[in-house]
Amino acid sequence: MDEPAFTIARAAEAAAVGVETIRYYERRGLVSQPAQKRGGFRRYDGGHVTRIRFIKRAQELGFSLQDIEGLLALQDGAHRSEVQRIAAARLSEIRARLADLRRMKRALTGLLDRCRHGGAAKCPIIEAIAGETEAKAALRRAAHQPEAGASAAPRSPEPRARKPKGHGEHR
Repeated sequence: MDEPAFTIARAAEAAAVGVETIRYYERRGLVSQPAQKRGGFRRYDGGHVTRIRFIKRAQELGFSLQDIEGLLALQDGAHRSEVQRIAAARLSEIRARLADLRRMKRALTGLLDRCRHGGAAKCPIIEAIAGETEAKAALRRAAHQPEAGASAAPRSPEPRARKPKGHGEHR
């Protein structure tokens, strides 16, 4: 008995993704395009659906499409150490992100406590954010000033001309 064949819409439904997701995966080379069958329609099989589900689950675990390409190439199990290396690197990134989130949580919790219990005239949250911005601006200014004792050409009192947007600068 032949394996069931799906149209792209049915394959997308079976894999719980959109049709455009399948087309994108095909363009990226993550999923092979099936050969055209009678009537000019491509027919996807269960292997395609399984592969698409694998890609989505890997994305849900935080793997990039580039990482997933590597995992798919290693899916046969012959290169378990490489799969472990990729997974360990991803886990390390997740741990670092969690640590950053914990720091952000502590800082914001402290600021909220100060805001609720403080009698300050200005909002501590706004002050903390503005202070950080001012500190960064001061560092930038200091980086562009000559060191003490160094001779510097006198600066013109005229402001520098700005380049028009869209000409050579990308933001």
